[in-house]
This record gives sequence, structure tokens and C-alpha cells, in this order.
Amino acid sequence: MRTFAAIVVGLLALLAGGSPVAAADDGQVTWAVAPADNDLGASRPNFGYEVEPGDTLDDAFVVTNRTAAPLTLAVYAADAFTTSSGQLDLLPAGEPSTDVGTWVALDEDEVTLDAGEAATIPFTVTVPDDATPGDHSGGIVTSFRSAQGGSTVALDSRLGSRMHVRVAGELTPAIDATDVRVDYHPSWNPFAAGSATVTYVLRNTGNTRAAATDSASVAGPLGLLSSGSAQQDTPELTARSAIERQIEVTGVWPTVRLSARVEVLPESVGVGGATLPTLTVEGSAWAMPWSLLVLVLIVVVGAVLVPSVRERRRRSAPPAEVPVHA
Repeated sequence: MRTFAAIVVGLLALLAGGSPVAAADDGQVTWAVAPADNDLGASRPNFGYEVEPGDTLDDAFVVTNRTAAPLTLAVYAADAFTTSSGQLDLLPAGEPSTDVGTWVALDEDEVTLDAGEAATIPFTVTVPDDATPGDHSGGIVTSFRSAQGGSTVALDSRLGSRMHVRVAGELTPAIDATDVRVDYHPSWNPFAAGSATVTYVLRNTGNTRAAATDSASVAGPLGLLSSGSAQQDTPELTARSAIERQIEVTGVWPTVRLSARVEVLPESVGVGGATLPTLTVEGSAWAMPWSLLVLVLIVVVGAVLVPSVRERRRRSAPPAEVPVHA
């Protein structure tokens, strides 16, 4: 049985008078979630549909209890979002959905399984008549909440399966990069290079999912003392989402003024995916060579003071006695 790539575990405060779902006797709770095999496909890694506005379709998913005790799980649908690390996640039960999470109607909102038992849970996806073209991302979530030592805090363990719904119409994949910021981190060694953190915002301004490969380089005025470039991947941005990204660049010299160059190679995800034009954005920051300036100041002060002190000592020294011969 295939499980969703991301398992989200968080601490949730319980409402007064509330009680968590009972945990298994040994405290080890394990289960699996996967799309059911049916006319829509077999061995599917997740749910993916191509629909028209107003369409309705029926599907199902399978939940398997791998715990050696009965297990009760909450079941709900939720919108997807891109985390700060660039991963896809699903909204927790306490946050209302506004997109795919509201299109899904589950036959059950809770399921109880005996040890080793599997259950198939049907659901219906109803696409609104005014659904906008492009990708809409969400998923099915199963949740187990367990008490933590009798406290008013519960551990919410969630396991789900992604759902990507592509509504027919004009597709406009696009990513924008903005708000470049450079923070320089000097070395205490005046003869060693430091590093710089290049921060920027990626926005999926299109209506399809998109991924990107980003690289950044830093240089002094007129491109002098350019650093090597560093790169990272942004796995996936849901349509109409934005995240802040950072790249750490090493080998950066404090040339008073630094310029950072960020190149983003975006690519649309899903059916018809294609590489998009490369984006280039720039930013700048001050980078004073403070450790070198302090060293130069010490040398200059030493060069001025040492001769002065020597001269002062020479003048204040008593005159040498001249021996008197009888």
C-alpha cells in the first residue's frame, strides 16, 4: 500500500472539555492511505483529474490499520499549500478550505478499523460551475489525535493523499521572482572571505503548478571578486501561491558594495509541463571590510604612537653622567 510522501505531526491545544481519540495500548499507531483501484485508475500515486466546470465524479480511497489494536481516524478533505521549505502540505482541520477542500464530499468523517483491517471510503468531487481554469490542489486527510501524558495537549498525526484537479480552459503557467535581499556575514579573519544570504520571493502568478531551479551569485562593484554560485530546487509551487526562499553563497569578499544575481529556471508541472523562460533578478547590500579596517587602524595607530612614545621616553630620560677624572 502506498502512503503519501509527507506525514505532518503537530501539537494542537485541546478545547476545554474535549478529549482525544484513544490511543492503542502499546502507543504505536501506524496506518496507510492510498487511492482505491477503480475505473479511474489502478496503483495511482495520488488523485489527479482533468475536468470541466460543473463536472461531478465519484472516487474512493483505502485506509489500512497496521496497528495491533482498533484505530479510529478522523477523515476530511483540505486545500493544499506550499510550505516555506517548498514542500506540498494540506491544511489542518482547524483551517477552513476555500478551493478543492470544499469540492469534496466524503461519505464518512470518521472511520474505526480493527487491527489489520482495511476500509474503502467513497467520496464525490463536485466542480463549481464558475471554477477557474488551471490547477487546483488539495487532498484527503486521515488524522489520529492522541493524548500526551494526561495533559491538555494532543499529538495530531496526519496522513493523506494529494489531489490535483485541472479545470479545462486556458493554461497560463508563470513564475515571478521579487524582493531580493542580501545579508553579508563577514569573517573575523581580515584575509578571508565571508558569506552572504540571498533572500527572495517566488510567486506562482500562473494557474498551473510549477517547480523551479534557483541559483545565486554575489560580486563586488563592476563584477569584481565574484563568488561561486549556489543553487537549490523548489520542488513545487501551487497555483497562485508564494514562498520566501534563501540561498547561502560562500566565498564573498567585503567590497563595500555587493550585488547579488538570482537566476530562476521555472518549469510547469503536470500534463503539458514545459520549461519556462529563465528569470533574472538582482539586489545589493553594503559589505564593509570591518576586520581589515580595524587591522589597518591598529597598524596606523601603532606607526604613529610607537615613534612618539620612544621620542618622549628619550626626552624624559635623565642625562647620562660624565665621569670626572682627577
